[in-house]
Amino acid sequence: MKKKNKKTKIKKGKLSFPKELFREDYFKCPIWFAKEPGFVDRLNKASDPYIEKAKKNLKKDIDKRNKKFGDKGDMGHVFHSTTLIGDPNFKELQDYIGATSHNLLEEMGYDLKDYSVFTTEMWVQEFAKKDGGHHTLHTHWNGHISGFYFLKASEKTSLPLFEDPRPGNLMNSLPELDKSQVTYASTQINYKVEPGSMIFFPSYVPHQYVIDMGYDPFRFIHWNCQAIPKAVLND
Repeated sequence: MKKKNKKTKIKKGKLSFPKELFREDYFKCPIWFAKEPGFVDRLNKASDPYIEKAKKNLKKDIDKRNKKFGDKGDMGHVFHSTTLIGDPNFKELQDYIGATSHNLLEEMGYDLKDYSVFTTEMWVQEFAKKDGGHHTLHTHWNGHISGFYFLKASEKTSLPLFEDPRPGNLMNSLPELDKSQVTYASTQINYKVEPGSMIFFPSYVPHQYVIDMGYDPFRFIHWNCQAIPKAVLND
């Protein structure tokens, strides 16, 4: 005789769906920050000639604009230096950036045994004295870790604003209940900075600088790091 399959008996009134769900977080996006003001004075002094040269290089364009449209001083400009890589005054910072970026990539879970991390770009920039300096939303191509070290800043200056790097989430986002709170619904995060503030972040994170109002000087060092295959370097 064939045995009949036993049916699971469900007692009415005894079962219910879970009242508690266990949350696990995946696909995280890290931002690291610290404060070390001990290098601010010496790096400001080392940066001065670079900023002076950057201002001199843009003076002709600024004068031309002011002559044509009316004198607004340096309003709206950001003065970018040439590369700081190789300058002995910034070597300690450059070495720290490279070593720290290597450690942060490993902390994220990447296998770097076949890669070497290099600081590919490092420069200092200062926003216009007459206000209006800013950066529109952007990422850094062909890089892995980026960052800032702030030399001149206050509660009156611009600040960095980071955006959600997930395009799928942005396309399907719902209204936030309370934008003053950092939640899973947040699409932006900003950092209030001061001299000595330091931030590292993955280069794929979109970021911008809000418009500076020109109350206080605003200056910072920016860098980008790239993990390059050792096989390429050996070639």
